Amino acid sequence: MGPLSIAACASLAVWLWLTLGQGMFWRTDVRLPPRTRPDRWPSVAIVVPARDEAAVLPLSLPSLLAQDYPGEAEVFLVDDGSTDGTGALALALARECPGLPLTVCSPGEPEAGWTGKLWAVRHGIGAARTAHPDAPEYLLLTDADIAHEPDSLRELVSAAVSADLDLVSQMARLRVVSFWERLVVPAFVYFFAQLYPFRWINRPAGRTAAAAGGCVLLRTEAAVRAGVPDSIRQAVIDDVSLARAVRRTGGRIWLGLAERVDSVRPYTGLGELWRMISRSAYAQLRHQPLLLAGTVAGLALVYLAPPVTFCAGLLGGRPVAAWAGGLAWLLMAGTYVPMLRYYRQSAVLAPLLPVTALLYLLMTVDSAVQHYRGRGAAWKGRTYARPSDA
Repeated sequence: MGPLSIAACASLAVWLWLTLGQGMFWRTDVRLPPRTRPDRWPSVAIVVPARDEAAVLPLSLPSLLAQDYPGEAEVFLVDDGSTDGTGALALALARECPGLPLTVCSPGEPEAGWTGKLWAVRHGIGAARTAHPDAPEYLLLTDADIAHEPDSLRELVSAAVSADLDLVSQMARLRVVSFWERLVVPAFVYFFAQLYPFRWINRPAGRTAAAAGGCVLLRTEAAVRAGVPDSIRQAVIDDVSLARAVRRTGGRIWLGLAERVDSVRPYTGLGELWRMISRSAYAQLRHQPLLLAGTVAGLALVYLAPPVTFCAGLLGGRPVAAWAGGLAWLLMAGTYVPMLRYYRQSAVLAPLLPVTALLYLLMTVDSAVQHYRGRGAAWKGRTYARPSDA
C-alpha cells in the first residue's frame, strides 16, 4: 500500500471515530434544556462590555431593554474606552426605547494583566453590586453585537433554575449573508463543536468545559466561588476560561445552540473574518509551536487528505486511495450538513468544507506569525501579551 492509500485510510479512520465517538458533535439539536416557570423570579444584572460598537448597538441594545422578564433586571453597559460615542448612543437609545433600566459606566484603560473585555466585565459586575448591595442573583454576560428576542432572559433563567445550573450559555446564531460569511461562519461553529462537544460539556460529571461568550447566564454565587473575572483576567479566550473556572469549583454548566439569540455583526469581507479568527487561534494552542505543528498536520490529514486522495486515486488508478478518500470526504460533508441547515444554508456547500478548513489552517499559521511579530491577540487597537509574559 502506497503513501497515498495510507493517508486516505488514516483519514477515513479518523472520520469514522469523529462521526461516532466525538460526542455526536455534528448534531444541532442541543437547545435549552427542559424548563418550568420558577416560583420566584431571581434578580438579574445584564452586563454588556462595549468598545466602539456604535455601528451595531442600535440593533442589539433595544432588544435587551425590551426583555419581557417578570423579575428585577437592569442593564449595565460598560463603555470600554470607545472613540465612536458608544456610551452616549446607548443613553440615547434608552431614552428612545424605554424598558429595563440602563446604567452606562466607563472604567478607563485596563490595568496591566487584564484583557479589555474582562476589565469591562469586572466593572459592570461591580456597578451592579453597587446599585444593589444584596447583589443580583444572576449575571447575564452578553456582547454588544448580540440581539435577544423578548423572552430570551426569561427562558435562560427558567432553564438555569429548573436544572439547577450555575452557567447556561447559548451560542448565538451568527450572521450569514455575504459570500464569505456563508463559506466561513457555519464552519466556525462546526469546528468549535468538534473541539468542545456540547453533549460532553452538558454531562453533570463531565470534564469538558466551554461556553459561548456572546450569551452567558451565570449564577452570582458561582462567579464568586470561581473568583471570576479576576481569576481569568488574562484570558484571551475568555468564554472557555470562564466555563473551566466554574466547573473547576464545582459548578454545573450547560452549552447549546441558540434559537432566539443572534449576532448582528456583519463580516462582509474575508479580511474581517480572518482577523476575528486569527486573533485568538494561537492562544487556543497555548502559544506552543509543537501544538501548532500538530494542528497543521491534523487539519491536513483530516480535512485536506480526503479530496486530494480521492481525486489523485481516481486519476492515478489507485482504487484504495479513491474509495477511502471518497468515503472520508462523504462522512465529512455529511456531518457538516446539519450545521448548514441550522444556518439555513444549502447542503451544496458541504463538499466545500476542505476549502474552508484550508483557510482556517492559514489563519492559524498567521495567528502564530503575528504573535511572534508582537501583534498577537490584537483587537480594536489593543494587543495582549502571552499570559505568562503579561
